[in-house]
Amino acid sequence: MLLGQEVSSLSDPSASLSSLGLSHGSLLFLSSSLPRLSAPPPPPRSAFAPAGSFGRNKMTIDDLIARQIRITRQENPHCVSASFDRASAHAFQLYVSQTLAFSVKRAGFLYGHLASDSSLSVQFIYEPPQHATEDLLTLLRDPHEERLVHAIASGLGMTRVGFVFTQAVGRKKSDTGEYTLSAREVAQAAALQAEAATPEWVTAVVKLDVDEDGGADVHFEAFQMSDMCLKLFRDGLLETDLPEDADPRLSRVNKEVVVAGKDTKEVDNDFFLVPVKISDHQGPLQCTFPIENRITTVTLRALKSHLDNSKNMPFVKRISDFHLLLLLSKFLDVNSDVPALAECVKNQGTVPEGYQLLIESLAAAS
Repeated sequence: MLLGQEVSSLSDPSASLSSLGLSHGSLLFLSSSLPRLSAPPPPPRSAFAPAGSFGRNKMTIDDLIARQIRITRQENPHCVSASFDRASAHAFQLYVSQTLAFSVKRAGFLYGHLASDSSLSVQFIYEPPQHATEDLLTLLRDPHEERLVHAIASGLGMTRVGFVFTQAVGRKKSDTGEYTLSAREVAQAAALQAEAATPEWVTAVVKLDVDEDGGADVHFEAFQMSDMCLKLFRDGLLETDLPEDADPRLSRVNKEVVVAGKDTKEVDNDFFLVPVKISDHQGPLQCTFPIENRITTVTLRALKSHLDNSKNMPFVKRISDFHLLLLLSKFLDVNSDVPALAECVKNQGTVPEGYQLLIESLAAAS
């Protein structure tokens, strides 16, 4: 049908357009009695695989989230300062320097008090069973012994506040420069800080610095792992199982993150370290009793020798040593006797006669 006039026939193939009254610009309408068929809709296109060059590199939601993570330095720690009991710190570094000669790593858990101003004081160091080399430190944690330690700390009014470890003089070097903590040390510190769930938790590092003249000094430093480091660890993005040939200066993540405006899977360890001010003090406990889980096993003979050498002191003073209390706790009820005896030490009060007799009998039986 031609717009505006009737067309007699369009079925004659020999008819010219002019004979039909059609010219340039004429409009035709088609009338059909057949049922109308529509084309099927096109398949939906994925939001993450569009056509053309843009969609050639597919990304998952996890990839997109990871690329939103920007690694920056955290300026302020959650712990404003950490003070170490001089006797405990000295006993720890003395063993490492004189017995181990800084040849392998050594570690311990820090126990003490958390203050309302977000500072903490370390009063004793518990050294768990462990195996170490120059670069690897494996804690062979004993749940039963840690329960005893917790009971003693509870009676003393203390709690676990951090972790300390030493660095061996022969630790692995980096081809890309000096480093404060290795990637393995960062991962281990992050795991322990995440386990503790204590905002003020600190990680202390003890190292031997040798100057150009051959002189050596032992240094304590304290850090917190940054909030971003903990987030990466909790989200499973921080690599903890590192190959032997990994650069110790660089931590690895299993998704690309943004560091200094660049996408990368390697992060300089210093980005994860937040320095904490450190000081020392004289705490309420002694640290003269042999320390647990070292080369020499601590026995009841050490208890007898300790008591014999302190006969002129009040009995509560004679047992005011965490490491002595840990040995005694193995012969006491962990739920009642251990906290009660530790509380006597905390208050520096009179030790009940029953406990004195038990302790003296243990020493005599050695």
